[in-house]
Amino acid sequence: MFRFEDPIYLWLLLIIPILALVRLASWRTRKNRLKKLGNIELLKQLMPDVSKYRPTVKFWFMLSALALLIIMLARPQMGTTISHEKRNGIETIIALDISNSMKAEDVTPSRLDKSKLLVENLVDHFTNDKIGLVVFAGDAFVQLPITSDYVSAKMFLQNIEPSLIETQGTDIAKAINLSMKSFTQEDKIGKAIIVITDGEDHEGGAIQAAQEAKKRGINVYILGVGDPKGSPIPDAEGGYMKDNSGQTVMTTLNEQMCKEVAKAGSGKYIHVDNTSDAQEKLNDELTKLQTGESQSVIYSAYDEQFQAVGILVLLMLIIEVCVLESKNPLLKNVKFFNKRKVRN
Repeated sequence: MFRFEDPIYLWLLLIIPILALVRLASWRTRKNRLKKLGNIELLKQLMPDVSKYRPTVKFWFMLSALALLIIMLARPQMGTTISHEKRNGIETIIALDISNSMKAEDVTPSRLDKSKLLVENLVDHFTNDKIGLVVFAGDAFVQLPITSDYVSAKMFLQNIEPSLIETQGTDIAKAINLSMKSFTQEDKIGKAIIVITDGEDHEGGAIQAAQEAKKRGINVYILGVGDPKGSPIPDAEGGYMKDNSGQTVMTTLNEQMCKEVAKAGSGKYIHVDNTSDAQEKLNDELTKLQTGESQSVIYSAYDEQFQAVGILVLLMLIIEVCVLESKNPLLKNVKFFNKRKVRN
């Protein structure tokens, strides 16, 4: 397989035909001007050292070097192997609350940003495990199907914002039910749903959903983010969200509900604050889960090929410098670019 790491650079190749057209137009203009000066054959005799082909050859070498340089910037890569790999680990679905209340800044820098940082650190500790991302508010959807590609997990994580879901609320039950459907069909492997939420505007049914997950052998952990005392919610204008009566909206962490859901799901409730305690506690809990052999993972390994292209660029530039526009006096009797006349 062959691919480019940054294919956006390939659009720059459109410059090549444009430069070629400019060169052709310049050549025609120069030819028309020479015709106005007199007979072309007579002009050739007056300018014996001027080469007809050398400037064109130099131009095409320079243009080729530019094209190869653009290709090199796109970082061409060649697939070397397609491997099948068996992994021993657990499967984890992260269900992340992205309702507006997660914008509150009672946890630095905000509830949502703190949660994303926690997940990123969690991924850094994974080796042979699989992870999936579910985002929810009043609705829920899969942001990233379960995978062992940690780079993609971090990439999808960075794009998570409250604007992804218009329906507001905190429907934890819907998030848990969707997470249960997102696991693989592998048996004898530890499976966990990690719900990260402030628990506000709870829609109901979460305890029943957690109990169903427990029946399926899936542990449900609840990470409660925020301060039970409450905090205002920043708005886009630099102030705080207000209700219909003009009062500042306060959002509080519903710890009691979070604890009940975690208990029903045979998991554990962990409070997330400005310390790293939650991260350590979660890592300890996940290490207790049973690990098993997951399905073979197919992946492609790629080797960078830009070095070879770089050598070609250097070679083109060296040739372009070595080719003189005028005829070399030492080689005036050797005609590289003139057609040899064939006598009948």
